[in-house]
Amino acid sequence: MVYKFRVILDAEEDIFRDIAILEEDTLEDLHNAIFNSFGFDGMEVASFYTCDETWNQEDEIPLFDTGDVPGEQKTMSDYTLSDILDKENTKIIYVYDFIHMWTFLVELAAVEDQVAGNLYPETLFSHGEMPDDSGEKNFETDMHDDIYGEFEDDLDEDDLDMFEGDDSFEDYGFEENWN
Repeated sequence: MVYKFRVILDAEEDIFRDIAILEEDTLEDLHNAIFNSFGFDGMEVASFYTCDETWNQEDEIPLFDTGDVPGEQKTMSDYTLSDILDKENTKIIYVYDFIHMWTFLVELAAVEDQVAGNLYPETLFSHGEMPDDSGEKNFETDMHDDIYGEFEDDLDEDDLDMFEGDDSFEDYGFEENWN
């Protein structure tokens, strides 16, 4: 079977590529198809991230093993496309070049029969020109996720004077525990 993806650059303008690739190809093969179709040189590090239906990032799948124990971390070459994506799980995030953070939304659009004589992977359609830079990424969390909000206790130096000269903490007898 052939997986057909729409790969969309996370940018203000519409820039995307449609790519066809075999379902038994690896995520590394998809990585190669993406950077080639967008005109990158392939010399930068990249990762895929699994995500939910609303593009919330989940698990990282790196190009190279970056774990503490060599061989313990699975990489792009360890996963076939069908291991990660199917008709129910259609979305994955791709980040190329962690300095510039080129971020792509990759969505499985169709699963079709292989066409005899076609070479895969194949760029089926190209729309939009790549910008000179990836733009600024905003990695701030939403304030509603912060249970404390913007904590401000309204204390100033005068409020802290109440602790001046108070050595009562020494009366608890814990000094011997700090040797």
